[in-house]
Parts: sequence; C-alpha cells; structure tokens
Amino acid sequence: MDHLVLTVIAKDQPGLVECVARCISEHGGNWLESRMSRMAGQFAGILRVDVPLNAHAGLLAALEALQAQGIRVQVAAGGAAPEAVCKAIRLELVGNDRPGIVRDITRLLSSHGVNLESLSTEVVPAPMSGELLFQAQALLGVPQSLPLEQLQAHLETLADDLMVELKLQVEE
Repeated sequence: MDHLVLTVIAKDQPGLVECVARCISEHGGNWLESRMSRMAGQFAGILRVDVPLNAHAGLLAALEALQAQGIRVQVAAGGAAPEAVCKAIRLELVGNDRPGIVRDITRLLSSHGVNLESLSTEVVPAPMSGELLFQAQALLGVPQSLPLEQLQAHLETLADDLMVELKLQVEE
C-alpha cells in the first residue's frame, strides 16, 4: 500500500464526496483522513488515502475522468513526516477584519521556523456591533529550540500592531 494525498474542488452539489470515495474504493483504496468544506458555492477538500501500488494508474485515470462531472482532483505522493521534533501549540486569534492579518502572522511564524500544521479562519459579525471580526485557530509545530516565551513575546508585539487578541496554549 502507498499513501496518496488528493485535493478536490468542484461546484458544491450532493454526491461529490461519494463520487471520489467510490473511485478510491473501486481501486482497493482506503480513505484515511480528510478535511473538507463548502466555501462561496465551491466544495474543496484534501484527503489522504492508502492505495495498492498496482492500482495507482487505474485510480488516477478514474479520478481524472471525474473532470467530466466538474470535479477536479489533483494527486500527490504521500511523503515522510518531518523528522524535526516540535511542540504542538494551539493559537487562537480574534480581531477586527482587515487585509494582511494572515500574511503578517504567518511571516512571523515562518521567520522563527514554526510550522503551520493546520489553520481554520472565518469572518463573522461581532455580537453587539455587527462589525466584521476575523477569527483564526491554528495548530503550530514549534521547534523545541524556540522558547515558548520568546515566541509569545514576538506574537504579542505583532498582535498589538494588528490590534487583535491572541492566545497560545500547549496541546496535551
């Protein structure tokens, strides 16, 4: 068996996931993990599957044939997990929405060698004012060599500049 990573995007409609799942199953594959969501009328997802090596070509052809139904699938070979030992840290952020928040936060994180393992963002109306709030939740892989206090200090300085509230929490 061999792991593949698939990205899927299509106009949202019932049955999309079933079409992809059927292709995987028909080629002896096993659906291992996924993250999927509907956004602005589109459906997008990423998933990891385990497929026998001798079934790759058939699966790739079947997934490519889904394009006729408006389902675009890209496939990448699964790779080895990074060998760096990291601390898992959860980041939560909320503030008035404005362009550049994700750019500025991720620039700071990458400059410290922090890996962004997962990220979920949304813009929602504030409860009392109705102003738009940007909210983000992320799981970070922080190098063991980076003191958490140092990362916290740099993030708090940036949070003050961006006028956002930020919280870090060690994952158990």
